[in-house]
Amino acid sequence: MWPFKSVKPLKESGLFAGYVDWHSHILPGVDDGISTMEGALEVLRHYEELGFRKVWLTPHVMEDYPNTTTFLRERFLELKSNWDGNLELRLASENMLDNLFEERLAAKDFLPIGDDGTHLLVETSYYTPPMGMADMLEAIRGAGYFPILAHPERYRYMEEKDYRELKKQGVFFQINFISLVGGYGETAKKKAEWLLLNDMVDLTGSDIHRLDAVKTGIVNKPGSSKIVQKLQDVISECCL
Repeated sequence: MWPFKSVKPLKESGLFAGYVDWHSHILPGVDDGISTMEGALEVLRHYEELGFRKVWLTPHVMEDYPNTTTFLRERFLELKSNWDGNLELRLASENMLDNLFEERLAAKDFLPIGDDGTHLLVETSYYTPPMGMADMLEAIRGAGYFPILAHPERYRYMEEKDYRELKKQGVFFQINFISLVGGYGETAKKKAEWLLLNDMVDLTGSDIHRLDAVKTGIVNKPGSSKIVQKLQDVISECCL
């Protein structure tokens, strides 16, 4: 169990034994995440030390980073050829709901997440929803995918009623565990806790962009054991 009330190395928490990271930016040199092959391998080695079992590499696909599926697959194969550990690597993408997304959706040109290939990891701006967001989510379902909203706790424009409505629509939620240690500020922390306590979280991830994000992270503020248990339940039970 993760002791939120004390400072303790992540490796000693036991929380990450067999862990599946559903959101990361480790694929090198493709977005604002890890920039070099050496850096990516260092992160993966650290993940393995923590006990991670599998990591989904989910680089950005958006107007600022218009990565093609072909390019990302090539970079993924390059990373795999350099990785000699036991940690299982899988490739998907984090898709911004923007104009490029609508083009990719029309062509069904995606890197889905999950073993069955029927889920899409999506995100929006942190401050404002995209125009026609509800229509986009409906179009995703119409194309045969289940939308997973990345880090819902970080969206400033969302309130409790928005989360409840999205869950009614069948949207999955993936929170960043770093949010629970205050990594994105107090508002995101409180939202992540509320989502957990209301059984709205389906998946968790690191959303790692830099190695120090998981090397530093242990909680140094008092927290609720119920939140810890909810987090443990999500980690233990989630699967796609």
